[in-house]
Amino acid sequence: MTRVRPFIMALMLLASSSLFAADPADNWPHWRGPHLDGRSTTAKNLPVSWSETENVVWRTQLPSWAAATPVVWEDTIFVTSAQEGFTATKQASMISQAIERVKSVLNSSDQLLLLALNGKDGSTRWQRVIGEGNTILNKQNMASPTPVTDGGHVWVITGLGDLHCFDFEGNQIWERNISEDYWAFGLAFGYASSPVLYDGRLYIQVLHGMKTDDPSYLLAVNAATGKTIWKVERPTDAISESPDSYSTPMLVEVRGKKNLVIAGGDYVTGHDLDTGRELWRGGGLNPQKARNYRTIASAMVVRDIVFTPSRVKPFIAFRAGGSGDVSESHRLWSTDYGPDVPTPVSDGEHLFIVDDKGITVCLRVTDGGEVWGRSRMELGTYSASPVLADGKIYATNEEGTTTVIEAGDEFKILSKNKLNDYTLASPAVSGRQIFIRTSNYLYCLADKSGTTD
Repeated sequence: MTRVRPFIMALMLLASSSLFAADPADNWPHWRGPHLDGRSTTAKNLPVSWSETENVVWRTQLPSWAAATPVVWEDTIFVTSAQEGFTATKQASMISQAIERVKSVLNSSDQLLLLALNGKDGSTRWQRVIGEGNTILNKQNMASPTPVTDGGHVWVITGLGDLHCFDFEGNQIWERNISEDYWAFGLAFGYASSPVLYDGRLYIQVLHGMKTDDPSYLLAVNAATGKTIWKVERPTDAISESPDSYSTPMLVEVRGKKNLVIAGGDYVTGHDLDTGRELWRGGGLNPQKARNYRTIASAMVVRDIVFTPSRVKPFIAFRAGGSGDVSESHRLWSTDYGPDVPTPVSDGEHLFIVDDKGITVCLRVTDGGEVWGRSRMELGTYSASPVLADGKIYATNEEGTTTVIEAGDEFKILSKNKLNDYTLASPAVSGRQIFIRTSNYLYCLADKSGTTD
């Protein structure tokens, strides 16, 4: 059931981007940034090197850890956190991890939080409870989904299905619980999909199927009121763990009209934004019908090409559009060097793929041809997705080291920057600053050398 503050709802209905001076492109309002593709087109003079002290504008200690990326609008940063969160998995021994997981299941009082921070100094403006009953599943706790903002309001969902809307002063506009309204989230390793905001609606996916009766479905929610506009089932013949998807929806334009793009359950599908109806479907992502082909990386869109991950291979580029099964008719190219966890990034001509072992490759967007081959970044496990800004790729591993490489025709490492803290969240970029959320801190980084335009 949706609970709304009526006296504020009327203001919500009037809200539009025209009311805000800031250009969305100058901010980082979504997990994959202003263009839903992991890049900033306006950031300049970003730092190339940093440490725990060098080029640090401020560092704010957070209540606990989470995998969600910070989102930025002008001088406000939103970040999720568990209240306690227990020991980050990479920082605990195997025995300790087992104890903490049992503890997390038993401790139903551990709260999930949304914090609004001051972008000037990192101080906390307000903190709100967005859920209760945190659990840890593999690397994730229930604060994994990234919020989304339009500059006047912020929306956030938890791994328990709690969906909230707040204004920038911390007033709650409405709340509801998706899992209570429809079906408990049944993903094996915790819910991680982030909502997508477009044209006054939130688009949410719940793709799971480890239990045969678990449905997979899509929702469109009125951003002003929290009411469901439509809900559709999203069928799949994937088996066992393969229906599970931890990816986030994307948008692609087809013949002047936006389609919702959903990746997971062995397929990529395009949906009508007004009804949720499936328009087209591309398969071939799990050719052997393996039982363990869960989807983690999200689809990535360049113009009308949808780059679709599986469990490393195959990674397929489809031309969006068509009708019905477009598995062959709209398949452009594929490679066996796709990502597993990190979502790729592109400058429109080059496609930069980082796998979870820190091997990166650069391919041509149009035909998949190799620009430069598999190359090693800093050793480690990569769960965060790379971002592209100011002509550079920023890729962060779980040990908190960010490798910066040139976004060009040759593989060139510019720096390796260590924060020495467990990190799952993807970086965020705004203006001349980079925001990195580690297990313990949110860092605001900038080039303090005095460089100007």
